[in-house]
Amino acid sequence: MIRQAEPGSPAPLGRVVATELKPATPHQFHFWTANETTIGIGAIVKVEGPGVGDQGPGRVVYGVVTDGFAYSDLATPLHDVVAAEGDPARAAESPSVRQEIRLWTAAVLRQQPEEPLQPVPLGAVYVASDADVAQALRMDAYVTGAQPSGIPVGLYTAAGLEAPVYLDADFLLGPEAAHLNISGVSGLATKTSAVEFLLASIFEHFPAHKGRVAALCFNVKGPDLCFLDRPGALDDADRRRYERLGITPQPFERVRYYAPFKADGVNLNTLRTHPDLVGDVEPLVWGLSEVLDFAEVLLNRDDIDAKADAFIDFLSDRVLNKEFDDGFGGSHRVQTFADLNGLFRAIFDGLELSGRSDMWRTHHIATIRKVRNRLSNISTRCKGLVTDDGPSSDLPWGRFEDRTVYVVDVANVDPLGQDLVFARAVSKLREHLERRDLGVEAVVVFVDELNKYAPGDGPETYVRKMLLDISERGRYLGLVLFAAEQFRSQVHRRVVGNAGTTLFGRMDADELATPGYHVLSPAVKIKLATLPIGELMVRHPHFTQPIFVRFPRPAVLRGRDGVERFPPAADLPFEEAVVRQLARLDRRIRPNQVKDLIAERRPDDVRRALAAVRRTRPDDALAYFRRMLGARVAPATAPAREAVPPLNPISEEPY
Repeated sequence: MIRQAEPGSPAPLGRVVATELKPATPHQFHFWTANETTIGIGAIVKVEGPGVGDQGPGRVVYGVVTDGFAYSDLATPLHDVVAAEGDPARAAESPSVRQEIRLWTAAVLRQQPEEPLQPVPLGAVYVASDADVAQALRMDAYVTGAQPSGIPVGLYTAAGLEAPVYLDADFLLGPEAAHLNISGVSGLATKTSAVEFLLASIFEHFPAHKGRVAALCFNVKGPDLCFLDRPGALDDADRRRYERLGITPQPFERVRYYAPFKADGVNLNTLRTHPDLVGDVEPLVWGLSEVLDFAEVLLNRDDIDAKADAFIDFLSDRVLNKEFDDGFGGSHRVQTFADLNGLFRAIFDGLELSGRSDMWRTHHIATIRKVRNRLSNISTRCKGLVTDDGPSSDLPWGRFEDRTVYVVDVANVDPLGQDLVFARAVSKLREHLERRDLGVEAVVVFVDELNKYAPGDGPETYVRKMLLDISERGRYLGLVLFAAEQFRSQVHRRVVGNAGTTLFGRMDADELATPGYHVLSPAVKIKLATLPIGELMVRHPHFTQPIFVRFPRPAVLRGRDGVERFPPAADLPFEEAVVRQLARLDRRIRPNQVKDLIAERRPDDVRRALAAVRRTRPDDALAYFRRMLGARVAPATAPAREAVPPLNPISEEPY
């Protein structure tokens, strides 16, 4: 909440000065203060021109300090050396103390009235109050009113003041502008912590008239996002900041975790495997139906040609989940990778027996073999995420819940699998948001390590093309990208350029020397290079200049603290892992009952039956599991998909 200024006239801290060499302009001015002052780089000040007060409205100018200077009446440093006779100790014995001046440069944030735009008047300079900060940053336009849309991002803490700073939800989450990008050095910029705090702020302050909101977070490194539902340690200063921002300091109430299996198909590939926590993690397993549409993600650049594309499209449209005649007297219904491999064997055998070894249904045998090899490689490299034969387990498309965080843990997954998970998840979000049947009106997608997924150079990839599509058109759908990286200058310009809001943590000096930061003054760059943990520089469409804010520590358990408090459990033997998964579904199940059932059974049959139980969730899980073990579990038939405008094709081929 913004506090109104208390009655009474505050004392000025300085005055605007203008000379021929340092004039006051409509966008910049200079002012002097006493040597001992409370302001510094990043402080917001207010200038009152002649006529303000009883004499009339006058002109009021708000500015942010961008540079500072200190000098005396010395013409050259040599004069001071001669006066002290070359001995620094004797300088203190000087009969008079030289006069020192503190001169500051400020960039204009706002002028009132805004027209006509004029140079800053030579008036008194005051420290900004809460109300002044709101006016300077134009927050009065969206924090108050019939439909306020302010999202707290932190506290402006300069000059002994703690004033809340708000972002406009229409420019953070769409439709006017959208997306957030955060940069900073690893470990010191608190990028993940800032996103966790901002998500909590969004969930509590998301405007009611904008509907429902959820978040999909990809955990791509270590345990960063594995404990969002567990409370973290907060000190009194953090609690005071939360109260000042109007946010309840508590972990996320609704978090859903998803992780693929390891290669054994029963132990989850995540660091959230402590016995007290692993029950909340749902498996993420995909089959042929889910993977084939994203073959471009899995194929090399050299593999993507018109012939391979045509054959993959043929498999998707004419073969998958349909009764198909291979042309040699065999009938196939392809639903899994195992079924597809059977079709390929039938084609190769039929061509060899018939003496036609080069073409099958207008597709060359070399193209078929290449596609077969690449698709077979998927289930090998991504084993645990991609199943050869069995039901899939997916995110709850169409049933996303309001104010819920969905975490997909792919930190220990092969990079190829990470690309597949990201591409398919975001594509499904886009499809459902276009049809308005996802369950929420807006989704925040958090992606870390943007330098990897959307580099400024290197070959074009499906994932980078998808990120470009989100950044350029996602705001109209409610698909919002929150991305973090270490080196903003090395991320694709269109991805960072379309981010309506940008946050900067502590920056590397080499990064600050790149051309993208030339608009910042040397003093601001120095402050960025030395920012303490928990402080950020914010750029937002309503702010004409970057502003420094401090945010409280997230009220969730940090990843490395969570691993110490809830150490990951060792992988269980196959039988024990099956027992644990069934017992999670039905507490009445006894371990010996399950072990007797799966004794001398093929592991693949057990995995298929277990997947069927997870998918169906029957009242009597053990009885259903026993019944499924007695027969081959049919994979789930993929539902018919409505037509959705595709992304721009990666290939430059016109066919």
